[in-house]
Amino acid sequence: MKARITGVATYLPERTLSSAEVERRIEGYVPQRGIVERLTGIRARHVAHDDQQASDLAAEAARRLDHDGADLLIFASASQDMVEPATAHIVAAKLGLSCPVFDVKNACNSMLNGIQVAEALILSGAHRRVLVCSGEVPSRAVRWRVRDRTQFAESFAGYTLSDAGAAVLVTADAGRGIFYRAFAADSTAWEVGTLPGGGSAHPRDEEYSYFRGDGRRLREAFELAGPDIFRNALKRTGLGWDDFAVVAVHQVALPYLRVLAETLEIPADRLVVSLPEHGNCASATLPLQLALGGWRPGDRVALLGLGGGISTGVLLAEM
Repeated sequence: MKARITGVATYLPERTLSSAEVERRIEGYVPQRGIVERLTGIRARHVAHDDQQASDLAAEAARRLDHDGADLLIFASASQDMVEPATAHIVAAKLGLSCPVFDVKNACNSMLNGIQVAEALILSGAHRRVLVCSGEVPSRAVRWRVRDRTQFAESFAGYTLSDAGAAVLVTADAGRGIFYRAFAADSTAWEVGTLPGGGSAHPRDEEYSYFRGDGRRLREAFELAGPDIFRNALKRTGLGWDDFAVVAVHQVALPYLRVLAETLEIPADRLVVSLPEHGNCASATLPLQLALGGWRPGDRVALLGLGGGISTGVLLAEM
């Protein structure tokens, strides 16, 4: 028995914000005009309505799939509606599902890890039809009143992020499905990028409710982790990137994406570039690229994950 991805859907809020509009919205410190798009390649990002929560975006995506008969729902997202209960309960209630539920959380790799957990539970025989969904609403944690250049740089990651919902249906299949997965982490770098508020460390201080990070240190952390986890996936399966219809890579900035693609020698016609028009959709990024990619049933796809913390992951599947 294998676990196969039998459905992928996304929900992108219709409201968008250009990088120029982002810069004009910042109060206090005035950033150099055009700097966000120049450094990241992002032209636009999606913004949820004020009354939409993370669960709403996940539910909207899930409604676009045939999720009848799902015997488990996993909400896998960096965002959440509230600290308690698990957002999975709220999504299930909105979908009218009565199956078991729980949350998986690992920054931008949340969906990739959610699929990993779904596969493991299917292979164990515990479940046969798992709905993995995400609702990312990072727009609620962007710092718009900026004190100075230092605080702007510390808050810069927030100006790249985009709201989005995603859903993936993982089903037991006797024929094809996920055939390789590998994950790694360097948790000594967890402080490089954080959203500190809402937990036991900073439960109620508004100052800690914004994204903060060091882009240079984050890039260095990923460079130190190295690309071997992705190269080994090819070595151990005897495949090349040309054997995949879609190679989905988590994307935070076009310059870094180009470096990674060149290092791994990923052909341009296999790479789905979602960043310019959709921004960094956090954990919804890989499902979004699958939805945008031109694969057909039976094709192979590769999912390459990069997440804060920091973590990396790769999953290869026959659709």
